[in-house]
Amino acid sequence: MFLLKLLGILFGLFLLYVLFLLICSLFINPKKEYENHSRFYRTLLNGATAFAMKIMRIRIHTSGLEKVPQNTRNLLFVSNHRSNFDPIITWHIFKKWQPAFVSKASNFKIPIFGRFIRKCCFMAIDRENPRNALKTMLKAAELLKKGEVSICIYPEGTRSKECKLLPFHNGVFKTAQKANADIVVLAVSGTEQIHKNYPFQHTDVYLDVLEVIPAETVKATKTDALGERIRTDLENHLLKAQEV
Repeated sequence: MFLLKLLGILFGLFLLYVLFLLICSLFINPKKEYENHSRFYRTLLNGATAFAMKIMRIRIHTSGLEKVPQNTRNLLFVSNHRSNFDPIITWHIFKKWQPAFVSKASNFKIPIFGRFIRKCCFMAIDRENPRNALKTMLKAAELLKKGEVSICIYPEGTRSKECKLLPFHNGVFKTAQKANADIVVLAVSGTEQIHKNYPFQHTDVYLDVLEVIPAETVKATKTDALGERIRTDLENHLLKAQEV
């Protein structure tokens, strides 16, 4: 009986927590792109994410975090993309830098989370309209310049269902050039197993910082050359990880 009561109390608290998040989300305009980062909604997002990590039984292993500059948010994070969980893992690990993703529009329709990320300066990109996409990248550069948030972009443009690197859209690196920002190169693996393992097994996820390309080097290098350098780093790292 005691155990049943305890479970009932915990379930009730969980429902109250979800209700609280839902009520907070109702104060957000789901169609507006915000230019000022909300510390309140970022705190709610981080808390809900940490809770989700526990529920989903995700164990995150990191390396190279010491390479990331500590006293600035003028950083462009770029990574390979394997799973819908990749952004969640990334903003959880790098919450200190208040990362905002350039993301597909459908992610902003996710209940509660979709509204929270709006208030954290996440931006929807129109993949079908190059002119609108360019406007989004310019806005991302402005946010970087102001130090409002750091920016996260997937150069592949979409997730790779076969876990092989897709062709890069090298134009995304212009965001760092315009903002005079460092580029932080990340490699993610294991996230593609989360939906297969849950709820019966935990999932080990690996997030590695491969290198940080200084703003001066980014500015002086053509975007195609940046893309080739970053893609080579990612390919080599991911191949070695598969062999382990």
